[in-house]
Amino acid sequence: MRHLDGTIIKGIGGFYYVEVAEEIYECKARGNFRKNKISPLPGDRVSITVNDNGENTVDRIYERKSVLKRPPVANLDRLYIVVSVCDPKPNTLVIDKISAIACKNNIEPVIVITKTDLESFEEIREIYSKTKFELFVVTEDDESVEKLKQSLKGKVSAFCGNSGVGKTTLLNRIFPQMNMKTAQISTKLGRGKHTTRHVELLKIEGGYVADTPGFSSVDIEKSEVIRKDELPLCFPEFNDYLGECRFSTCSHTVDKGCAVISAVEGGAISPSRHENYKAMYDEVKNLKEWEING
Repeated sequence: MRHLDGTIIKGIGGFYYVEVAEEIYECKARGNFRKNKISPLPGDRVSITVNDNGENTVDRIYERKSVLKRPPVANLDRLYIVVSVCDPKPNTLVIDKISAIACKNNIEPVIVITKTDLESFEEIREIYSKTKFELFVVTEDDESVEKLKQSLKGKVSAFCGNSGVGKTTLLNRIFPQMNMKTAQISTKLGRGKHTTRHVELLKIEGGYVADTPGFSSVDIEKSEVIRKDELPLCFPEFNDYLGECRFSTCSHTVDKGCAVISAVEGGAISPSRHENYKAMYDEVKNLKEWEING
């Protein structure tokens, strides 16, 4: 019998596969997790018991740095939001919702712009160059892909975006050894036909990349709610101006004495980002606590 610490890389049918120093152990979760309504997740750092009879157990889940509900994954460091300049065109409201959810969950959003050989990407780059997000422009040359690859080192990362933006194609360029199948886009359904059904963390570059079709913008957006008082903190470029408004109850949606709106007018904050903030604020401003927790 040995007690080891490792990382859950996937869970299927009640079994959890835990990587410990290049070895993978198949484990069952102890009954107290179910009793306490806790489910181990891919990305969880855990303590396991390895038994001689092969009936290994997950004994303890260490404190999570972050967690997403759908797709279920823990301890993501970075969420790479893949945006194509065309087919489909960028939807900045969706991008800003996803980046806000990432910020709320202590995950660093990263913007990745694809299909840059087909149309100009300057407008979308201009919007996000005023945020505090790292931004990558993927071109046909290998250098841009190598820069993106280097940013994954030592991190637990996932790529998300709407169908058709080129997530799988991009990952195949970064990691040919992953041999991921490019999803055929169904124009009739407007979504990809997925080849993977569960979250699995693939060990790459001294870190992990989540391989799952579930990282669509729609799935993440539907499963997470941001309260109106949390929302300004989920737009990091607002931080320098929060607390500077004339009124302490400022919602940053109307002009009266708002330091954030002054920063928008002064060019420090993108008007597009602020318009999307207001749209998101309108969606949640009247939500009751039971609606959020329900």
